[in-house]
Amino acid sequence: MAKDTEGAARRFQGLDTWGTGEVLEALWSSQSRAAAACLPALPMLERAVDAAIARLPSGQGRLVYAGAGSSGMLAALDALELGPTFGWPTSRLSILLAGGLDLVRGIDGGAEDDEGAGRTRVRDARLGPSDVVLGVSASGGSAFTVGIVDEARRLGALTVAVANRAESPLVRAAEHAVVVDTGAEVIAGSTRLGAGTSQKVVLNLFSTATMVGLGLVYDNLMCHVRPENAKLRQRCTTIISRISNVGEDVAADALARHGDIPHAVLGLAGLSTEQADAALSHAGGNLRVALSSIVPNRRNG
Repeated sequence: MAKDTEGAARRFQGLDTWGTGEVLEALWSSQSRAAAACLPALPMLERAVDAAIARLPSGQGRLVYAGAGSSGMLAALDALELGPTFGWPTSRLSILLAGGLDLVRGIDGGAEDDEGAGRTRVRDARLGPSDVVLGVSASGGSAFTVGIVDEARRLGALTVAVANRAESPLVRAAEHAVVVDTGAEVIAGSTRLGAGTSQKVVLNLFSTATMVGLGLVYDNLMCHVRPENAKLRQRCTTIISRISNVGEDVAADALARHGDIPHAVLGLAGLSTEQADAALSHAGGNLRVALSSIVPNRRNG
């Protein structure tokens, strides 16, 4: 391959002279191609997800997201949604961004080149064999991200690379690589476009499939979503109602008494708070497993 995302596609030459409709059509087409390019990467992604699921159920391992520039921001976005959506503990989540995260100052472009800083961040975080490290870089050449992935792998962590260039240092550094060939961008080198779209898709798939595999979803319901506002409290009430087969008034009362969906569902099944705590702890937070341990004949479909 050429340098992929950094190349300048001839078909977009003269873009600055095109009409707005033509520009939008070109951008839309590139976004569509970027999403479609994720499909061939699913087998690579499957192996990475299965490895992460095998590494994390002990209750100790951390999910670590690493990146620089726009890739790092996309990684951070995915990471920050895990707690509210799936109840993933903040103590088991780390975000390692080149230059740190400052939404006022913006992205520190120069920090991307500091491989040593990446290695230092890994050692400071005391990463090890129970952890899963996800490094994201469109070109696969971000020295900071490569340093993190290489050092984390040396220390025994499971490492996953998400990149848009197969022959790249990040891909070589990681144990598992998910490579999406999105090709040249409409605006040459602007990897927040097609490459960024593919990264968002891959990150969504990786984290969601991992959370499902860890038992943090019941059926297709967000059974660990946090009731942090009125909309989410209503969503939690509806989920409790569906799982426990009770009316929404009963579900709302159970949520108010128990504080979250798993404890409310187990409370409605007859468990005390202490018993629910024990059942969830024994099940690793998996509500289906916790329920089946106390109601053996409950429908498991």
